[in-house]
Amino acid sequence: MLAKFRPLMAAAPTTKAAPAVAFSTAAERDGYAQYNHTDACQHLRWTARESYEYMYARPWSRVVDFYAELVRTGAGAAGLAELFGKDEKDHLRDTNGEEPLASSEKQMSVKSSKGRGGRWERANFKIVLSYHGGSFDGWQKQPDLNTVQGLVEKHLGQFVDERKAKQLQERSLPIEGCATVAGRTDKGVTALQQVCSFYTWRKDVQPADIKDTINEASPDKIKSLVVSEVSREFHPNFSAKWRRYLYIFPLDGDAKSISEDEQSSMILENPEYKAPRSFDVAKVDKIIRQLEGKMLSYKIFARDTQASRSDGPATECFMFHSRAAVTKLYSADENCKESTPVMCVELVANRFLRKMVRVLVATSIREAAAGADEDALLNLMEATCRRATAPPAPAEGLCLVDVGYEDFDEQRCFIVD
Repeated sequence: MLAKFRPLMAAAPTTKAAPAVAFSTAAERDGYAQYNHTDACQHLRWTARESYEYMYARPWSRVVDFYAELVRTGAGAAGLAELFGKDEKDHLRDTNGEEPLASSEKQMSVKSSKGRGGRWERANFKIVLSYHGGSFDGWQKQPDLNTVQGLVEKHLGQFVDERKAKQLQERSLPIEGCATVAGRTDKGVTALQQVCSFYTWRKDVQPADIKDTINEASPDKIKSLVVSEVSREFHPNFSAKWRRYLYIFPLDGDAKSISEDEQSSMILENPEYKAPRSFDVAKVDKIIRQLEGKMLSYKIFARDTQASRSDGPATECFMFHSRAAVTKLYSADENCKESTPVMCVELVANRFLRKMVRVLVATSIREAAAGADEDALLNLMEATCRRATAPPAPAEGLCLVDVGYEDFDEQRCFIVD
């Protein structure tokens, strides 16, 4: 599957020169106050503007096309295996939710809930979805926007029971189902094995009916991989033990943030300025590995969070796995033999804050380019302002790979020693 995306694990190439500027302080370079970093590094760190321009100047269309092909073929997480020289068979197993109930288990579940009423009488379905981030305005349903949740719930409306349908009609609301998700994704973020659930009191609904309905909603943009009936206690978010994200960052040297003339002029104005001209993926790997096996507060790496969730346990995450490696993307077009070197960052944690992965990736690249120490991210945990971190990396590179409901097993990861 997806044989044309051939793997190539090699030494990390360096990227094209990052933007050079002629000012001695970050505040002068970017025109407004920057966070005052006190830990040492070999070069001046990129300002927020420089980091933003560098990130968005990459050839993201190649990554977007790669994710689109994975969704179109319904490859799921297994579609990424070949990218890292792995066997797809080792990643075909569905790890995205509770196993379907066997007939005996289903009978026991129904028997134990007899007479309890309410939610114990309903049928609960687990739905594993794959969708292309570039085709939707994120997961969460919003007025006048094309969202994944809006599309899914609209097509689940035909499976709503009569009682709920009547309630919706009385309130002049459209007859739609209610989909609960393991974790919301932002606009542009792809998901290969997202998990959501849907319940109904109807007894005639079959998993195959739900699967076919979703697959007909928007072909090639969203695909239902697995639909199964699960126990009443199953919740896609609260039952999850870990989530896995992959970020693909293009290392193509064609993208530039500023012109060569501008760069030469800036260096001449300040000959002592040492601009970071590249970053080493091996350095990024060393920096990001420091997060493994630790329960830390990632509030400094979050964005757009509510004030009530900006401190305390609500910001703490346990990172099971954090690695970076180099590989190559090949075009799905048989007539195109051009490849794109990319850096892949694989992160697995019990939970993630909003935009946390994208900020971690962007900040790791910035710190590696500046020649910071390997504990750079750990040092930033104590920062007093979110300007200490880099702006979020583009959403186009991020992918929710899968969600786990069993204990984490590192051997199932793509980037391992």
